[in-house]
Amino acid sequence: MREALIHLGPFSVHLFGVFIALGMLAGIYVVQKEAKRKGLDVDLVFNLALLGMIAGIIGARIYYVLVFNPGYYFNNPGQILMLHTGGLSIQGGLLGAILFGVAYTKYHQIPFWKVADTFAPAIILGQAIARVGCDVFGIPMVNPQLWGVTLDNQLLHPVQIYESLLNYGLFLILWNYRDKVKYNGQLFMIYLIGFSINRGVIEFFRTNPIVVGQFTVVHVTSLFLIIITGGLALYLKNNQLSSEPKLVNKSEKLRDNLIVAGMVILSILIYYFLY
Repeated sequence: MREALIHLGPFSVHLFGVFIALGMLAGIYVVQKEAKRKGLDVDLVFNLALLGMIAGIIGARIYYVLVFNPGYYFNNPGQILMLHTGGLSIQGGLLGAILFGVAYTKYHQIPFWKVADTFAPAIILGQAIARVGCDVFGIPMVNPQLWGVTLDNQLLHPVQIYESLLNYGLFLILWNYRDKVKYNGQLFMIYLIGFSINRGVIEFFRTNPIVVGQFTVVHVTSLFLIIITGGLALYLKNNQLSSEPKLVNKSEKLRDNLIVAGMVILSILIYYFLY
């Protein structure tokens, strides 16, 4: 992990933490905007966003400990709580947040799948922004390319920007499709499958525990998530009444797309400025 940007007594502020915070703020803005459009209780949705982030961090840590390096943490249990040293799994964070979301919506008696669709664009936008500040680089480039980044005299794949760009692309798909969904939950299903594909692609440029051949534990998790999501999507499609999405003004869509295009360019510039 890079050196801290700021030291506040025993606490340190790292680059990745700054971008995670920016991603969270952007996600909260988007989810509140969508909650209003869908006629949901904005306060309940806002509280779910905040608590869901905490649940996501817990899930991300638990999954990383159990899947990526269980032997080390079994022998050093005190390190499990040391989040500042790194070690979070985005897929584990997603699972933790979903489980909490199910419990939260059931308790407050609000429609889970409608809420899930509300969160889908916000989650992937937050992921796109946060990934820019990540300091986990890819494998060395076999054939040097202009977009590679040099670290310790090695030219590496800039997997952070690869994943960020894929996530921005998925956000645009979700954002422009959100008023065309046929049933509640469809947008969230597209998000889960799209994100799993993104992570699967990126894994070929990263180093993680191998399961077989070139396929890692992340590939296995992504495959299971795609299969489960596909089955769940068929179930929802066949067992729900058609939704009635509120149309989004075309000029508003164009404006939002231009803003995201600007964010993509800014993210690339910031990334290469930093690294």
